[in-house]
Amino acid sequence: MDRVFKALADPARRRLLDSLRAEDGQTLTRLCGQLAMTRQSVTQHLEVLREANLISVVRRGRERLHYLNPVPIHELQQRWIAPFEQPRLAVLGAIRRQAEEPRMKPDFVYVTYIHATPERVWEALTDADLTGVYWGHSNVSDWRPGSPWEHRRTDSSGVVDAGGVVVEVDPPKRLVMTFDEPGAEVRPDSSTVTFLVEPYHDIVRLTVTHVNLATDKDREAVSLGWPAVMANLKSLLETGRALPQAPWEVPAHL
Repeated sequence: MDRVFKALADPARRRLLDSLRAEDGQTLTRLCGQLAMTRQSVTQHLEVLREANLISVVRRGRERLHYLNPVPIHELQQRWIAPFEQPRLAVLGAIRRQAEEPRMKPDFVYVTYIHATPERVWEALTDADLTGVYWGHSNVSDWRPGSPWEHRRTDSSGVVDAGGVVVEVDPPKRLVMTFDEPGAEVRPDSSTVTFLVEPYHDIVRLTVTHVNLATDKDREAVSLGWPAVMANLKSLLETGRALPQAPWEVPAHL
């Protein structure tokens, strides 16, 4: 098992395995053509993979054909993942697929343009202190896929008013997370928010998509809440100050 972990730790060796997964039985020459490294280096990487039993080599005349052996990876998955994480990962995978699927009519979409860099917008979305300034709640997490996140009050009470699970993290471009009541069970149809951060000339286009809203009341709440939160975020990044009113204090009608 140690040899398997060592072999998989190198990105060049992972690319070789990906190549063999796409087209099994490749020659050394063909594999070398896909990596920007010398033939000797590729040969050394292949030898590490062979010693870990991740590939097998078959001679055909003068050629040596390389074949992927998935058994060690399957054994690793069975030992370290399946008994503990498989059900939860299956749910997160289903949520991610739903978030990526095009929908005829998403429950809620909001787009705003911010004079900032993508990195600065990403920081504002994931930094607990910054979210506390413009949201009135600190979004607390380590922001790794599968980790929990909490929407925690900033009044020192420690009360968590919402939360969920981080589904996808691609800094500074895309953040997907479930959004529900504290402690709610994560399901494939869980309420899910996607933040898409896109450079647009010298500014940023931020798109918020919220899907799987259960009721009309939920849709009404997010249609009022997200614009107020994003206006506060925009003000903070562009002026250094949040708006005078907290997002939940902004009236629905003037």
